This record gives sequence, structure tokens and C-alpha cells, in this order.
Amino acid sequence: MQTRIDWKQVLKDEVRHLVTINPSDRMWQMPFAAAMASGLPLLVGAYFDHLNYGLVSSLGGLVFLYLPPTPLSHRMVSLMASAFGMTACYALGVLSHFIAALMMPVLIFIAVLVSMVCRFYQVGIPGSLFFVMAAAIGAYSPVEMLQVPLMVGLISMGTVLAGLIAFFYSVHTLRLRAPVPVAPLPPATFDFVVFDSVVIGACVGVSLACAQILDMEKAYWVPVSCLAVIQGASLRAVWTKQVHRILGTGIGLTLSWGLLALPLDKWSVALTMMILTFIVETAVVRHYAFAVVFITPLTILLADAATLGHGSPAALIQARFVDTVLGSIVGLVGGVGLHSPRFRAVAGGVLRRLIPARFRP
Repeated sequence: MQTRIDWKQVLKDEVRHLVTINPSDRMWQMPFAAAMASGLPLLVGAYFDHLNYGLVSSLGGLVFLYLPPTPLSHRMVSLMASAFGMTACYALGVLSHFIAALMMPVLIFIAVLVSMVCRFYQVGIPGSLFFVMAAAIGAYSPVEMLQVPLMVGLISMGTVLAGLIAFFYSVHTLRLRAPVPVAPLPPATFDFVVFDSVVIGACVGVSLACAQILDMEKAYWVPVSCLAVIQGASLRAVWTKQVHRILGTGIGLTLSWGLLALPLDKWSVALTMMILTFIVETAVVRHYAFAVVFITPLTILLADAATLGHGSPAALIQARFVDTVLGSIVGLVGGVGLHSPRFRAVAGGVLRRLIPARFRP
């Protein structure tokens, strides 16, 4: 007997999921330290009249967000490993810029490898997101070959500064709150570590391929949006995150338009990005869509602040919205497949036959 769908109840459930505000025990010191980690390089760059250098180091400062709530020794080792990963991903992304045919394979490789590592070691949110974002921004950075060592050095300095801030932040906050014990790693499974990572990397590649087919300029935000959506722990989480991201981006682009209409100089850009970072890290654990409203102008400034005034703000706003919609749709499709038992059985069986048994977890 066919059951009748109560669309009114379905709509109520959707609205409830979209407006639910999650509780948070995050202390204010964490968003403040995150703002310092990504903002101080911008202030230094502004002082020396090289905001473009400060933006690269600021990207490295995002590694602070991978600081776990564990004892001091464990969290600093984890952060140093993340700093190495961030630097390596950015370096590979920058190098892929010089050979267009390598850009997509490199980003797919990074997405697969970083997703595997994050899943194997149970790295929490933001997971592989910022590693892939660093690689994507690097791939679309207009640098010359001889500037590569400089750019890699700048992002490395940003990660070192983030590590220093993380140390003093940890020393202070561990006096206020006991650390979380280091939990033993659960057994790695083929489906969770390998299969999921390959599907995620494939979707990142498909999203980038779509952007290149559509001839999108600086489409770094397409694979990032795809990855942000597909990382949902369940199909419901993937769907909610996709809707949150599109709605939040739409509102955030309005805010971005207002900011870009202002006569921003190097100092106001640096201070604005620090304020946005503080707001994002305060809000993201409570409501993702609200945080995306401020993530949108933050990422626009992070990737394009050095070239503001050289193009139309309207064109930039339109491009970022199209990037987000395209990446989110690909991420949603990938998430549906990722959480489909039938797809997992068929594709997982093929992948198992392709990978030698000694390499399977």
C-alpha cells in the first residue's frame, strides 16, 4: 500500500534543521587566538606595504584551527604535523599552476591523500578542508616560477606563527579547562579510510572539471565548496550543509558587496579579516549558515584582497556565488552516492579489486 507523503511535515522538518542553533562550550579565547594567527601576518604585510605576502602567510595561520583539545604535548605535535601538511599542499598547488594539465590530477591527489590521513588519524572538523583550500588557492595564484620558494616560505612562516600562538593559547587555556585524554585510534577500515577518500577526491576532481569546462576564472572555490558539503557525516548532514552553504553564501555575498564598495586600504583589509575570523570561529559551532555569511567575505578577501580595485566587484560576487552553487551541487551528488549502500557495494568492490590486499587497511 502506497503511503502518502506529508509535505507539510517534511517542510517543517527541513526548516527545523535549518534554524537549529547548536550549543557550544567554546571559550572566547579560541576565536581571538585564531584571529591573531591569521591576522598578524596581514598587519605585518600591511606595515611593509606587501599585503599580498601577508595574505599567503595568513593562509598558513589557518592551521591553528587544527589544534586538538588534548594535552599540550599531543596538541603541539598534531599542530606541527598539520603545519607540514598545509605547507606541502600549498606548494604542490602552486607548482601545478605552471602546467595546466596537472592542476586537476594534483588537486585530486591532494584531496584523496589528505582525506585518508585525516580519517585514519581521526582529525576532527575542519578535516581536509583547509588543506585542499590551500592547494586550490595556490593553484590559481598568479606567481612566477622564481617566486615559488618565496611563497612557500611565506606560508611556512604563517604556520610557525600559528604554532607559537597555539602554544601560549594552550598554556593559558589548560589552566582553565582540563584537556581531553588522547583516545586510542579505532581500527582503520577500507570503506571509511580508502573508499570514502577516493570518492571525495573524485568529486573534487569532477567539480574542478566542470569549472574548467565552463571556463570559470579563479574557480578555486568550486572544489572547496564541494569538499565542505560532501564531508557531512550522513546524507542528512550533507543535504543540510549544502542548503546552509548556498543560503549563507547568498547573504554573505551581499555583505561582501557592501565591504567591497568601501574604500578599503591595506590596514582596513587586515582589521576586517581579523574581525571576520573572530565572528566565524565564534559562530561556526553554533550555526553553519550564519557562519558562512561571514566566511564568504573572508575567503574573498583572503584570495582576492591583493587585486581589489583591478576588476568589477559585481563580477567577483557573481563568480563566487556560481562557484558555490556548482561545488555544492557536485558535493550533494557525491554525498548521495557516498551514503548509498548500493553504490558502495558496486564501486567499493571494483576499488577493492584494483588495490593490492597488502595496501588495504
